[in-house]
Amino acid sequence: MFWQEDKNPDAVQIPDDIVDLLFALDCKSIPVDHAYFLSTALHAALPWLGSEPQLAVHTIHGAGSQNGWQRPAHGSDTELLLSRRTKLMIRTPKTRVAELLQHLPGVTLDLAGHPLTVGAGKIKLLTKDATLFARQVVICDVTSDLIDESVFLQGVATQLAALDIVLRKALCGKTMALATPQGSIQTRSLLLAALTAEESIRLQQYGLGAHRLLGCGIFIPHKGIDPVNPGG
Repeated sequence: MFWQEDKNPDAVQIPDDIVDLLFALDCKSIPVDHAYFLSTALHAALPWLGSEPQLAVHTIHGAGSQNGWQRPAHGSDTELLLSRRTKLMIRTPKTRVAELLQHLPGVTLDLAGHPLTVGAGKIKLLTKDATLFARQVVICDVTSDLIDESVFLQGVATQLAALDIVLRKALCGKTMALATPQGSIQTRSLLLAALTAEESIRLQQYGLGAHRLLGCGIFIPHKGIDPVNPGG
């Protein structure tokens, strides 16, 4: 008889070679579609940014859709109001942590006329949650306004396999376009469930698809597999 038990996720140690840095920020509002503006401003402040393949910039998100609050319509001409609890998050290799914590605080970034001053930062380890969510994922160069779900999931499965991750449960959300001077980038939100602890950590470390500096392919914990609101 052959009987293989699942590994105990509690026994898996979370490495610190890739971490999230959470920075306080002083900013009243930013464009809802701000990925390009944020990436460009950070690159101007840190010219080496694009040379780190495992560095990623989370897009900035406020509160979820609760207590009557609704996120404004997606676009670069609509504004997202920020609270003091809102953070700027950068996923980075450990080798860049000291430099980011030293040089980013005090820098004021210009996001299309919206000044954002970066405050003190702190380190947050990745998680080993079995369910992860990415607000935007770009698997291939798609120029159509519509991204076929089956084609998208085929691409997801192929890239997960390259990371030695098994696609067991996946839920695609709605499409979203990110504005850039070169044209819009079509994305889909994606939830993956039933990941092992090792797979979860690996997926957060490497991400999925292209445009990591625009907030794409970055996975964060999500509780359960209930309907997903990518705008939260």
